[in-house]
Amino acid sequence: MGASSSKEQNVSSEQREVESLAASTGSTSLLQNAFSKLADPQTNAIPLQSLQPCFSLNYKSTECEALKMPDSLLGLLDHLGPSMVDLFFITDKGGVNWIEFVRGYLKCCGRMPVSVLLNTLLRLFSATGVKAGIPLKLEVEAIDDGEYKISGSLLPIDVLMFLWMCWAMLWNSRTWNFLKEKECLYLPDISPLVLSAVVSCAEGGSGLELWDCDVSVLDVQLPAGKFLTWMLTTVTNLTECFTQFVNARLQNCTSSEQDTLESSSSSLREISSEKACNSCLLTCGKAWAISLTIRSAISQEILNPYFPSNSDATDENLIYRSSLHGKGLNRFWSNIEGYLGPMLILISATSGDASEDSTNCRKWIVGALTHQGFENRDMFYGTSGTLYAISPVFHMYSPSGKEKNFVYSHLHPTGRVYEARPKPVGIAFGGTIGNERVYMDGDFSRVTVRHHAVDKTYQQGSLFPNQGFLPAEALILEVEVWGLGGRKAREIQFSYKKREDLFTAQRRKVDMKTFASWEDSPEKMMTDMMADPNRVRREDR
Repeated sequence: MGASSSKEQNVSSEQREVESLAASTGSTSLLQNAFSKLADPQTNAIPLQSLQPCFSLNYKSTECEALKMPDSLLGLLDHLGPSMVDLFFITDKGGVNWIEFVRGYLKCCGRMPVSVLLNTLLRLFSATGVKAGIPLKLEVEAIDDGEYKISGSLLPIDVLMFLWMCWAMLWNSRTWNFLKEKECLYLPDISPLVLSAVVSCAEGGSGLELWDCDVSVLDVQLPAGKFLTWMLTTVTNLTECFTQFVNARLQNCTSSEQDTLESSSSSLREISSEKACNSCLLTCGKAWAISLTIRSAISQEILNPYFPSNSDATDENLIYRSSLHGKGLNRFWSNIEGYLGPMLILISATSGDASEDSTNCRKWIVGALTHQGFENRDMFYGTSGTLYAISPVFHMYSPSGKEKNFVYSHLHPTGRVYEARPKPVGIAFGGTIGNERVYMDGDFSRVTVRHHAVDKTYQQGSLFPNQGFLPAEALILEVEVWGLGGRKAREIQFSYKKREDLFTAQRRKVDMKTFASWEDSPEKMMTDMMADPNRVRREDR
């Protein structure tokens, strides 16, 4: 067994090396417990029939957020476990010994560049597709020293299945101990994310008709090299789906079945019905797409409302919604004031003819991630931020480093002071005052989006298809703000609002003790003034 053999004096240099690498990941105890649970005591190795089910995804049904699921997806997931074992774990006659078990884990979760892990993830998809009989046009070539080169191309439907495979691994790792119906998989709508890959990788992809586009029927080729580059620049956190899945399945191997049954408290039907009734702009698919661009605790916080272990997080994280709390900057401010953590603001708008029967109506969603609370200032501020095109095509625009005009939020001035050139009232992201890249007026009725040439804060790119060079003005349909600072930020805001309510109540309350006598009361003063207005008083001397 790995735990006992590592303590022997005659430890090989090979074993010492892999154990040292495993220790750098902090997973030594996890690997020892999993090996002792799965290994055959006689051979001191893990049989294949025990290791393959450890990483298998045996889903029998699915519930989709919007898209129709390809028929071959469940078959693909069924072959995930055997493909992982064949790719990463070298077996001998008795099975997988301790050294090869640790080495296989390091191939999945070891310290390595993100590009290498993304390459590994795509190689796993290719091998799983071959086992499932899916006709993929990917070719994997071994170079040397464990490195591989992937060539060929993918169709948009292949990208959809690849991303859903990654989602299935994340869903399994986050819901295994909380979901009763373990054979049912919830699939989010990730069409904007797939279209992002199409626009970035396909030749002439930007010329496609992207409004109301069905990615499952698109017939364009995405070169594997360009697709890897797109993953590296857009969805770098995709690797966390894989590493979390491997660690969670090994952890589940060491836990008893009774513990898993006792912790299972939610059903997918209850969760999916809550999601169906929830008409928020931040759907599960959009939240996952944004989380894939962030390598911090915010990535997990934004997904918390969509997993059964955090079923009450939706109401807690949603700070402001215009259709619920009222439109306008004042209503917006009364809900977000005092929140000092990261926030995600989403703006849904429509350009063209907004009537229901019109075919020229184009609806799109843009967003911005701020890493600090909003401030009432007449100039741009902020230390960091990210701009997003969310629908119909997903794009991320990180800071360019040239300027720091991340956020602008200015309310009507309280004092009646004349200003020759008053500053605009509203919220903006990027650009300069009067020439903002995204500007929302104080009434939350219209949003103006300008070409990226006016902005040196965020990277270049269109915020919706066919944006053009001229400023685009659109009607605002909905505005949402999501707090991503966790429980601590919510508690601080609650304390702030409680203190402000107390101050407001004190200012409105009149202390009658100061008017105890008739001579000092305001009623006596008013009576004297009405009786003899010309009387000389002490104040007039």
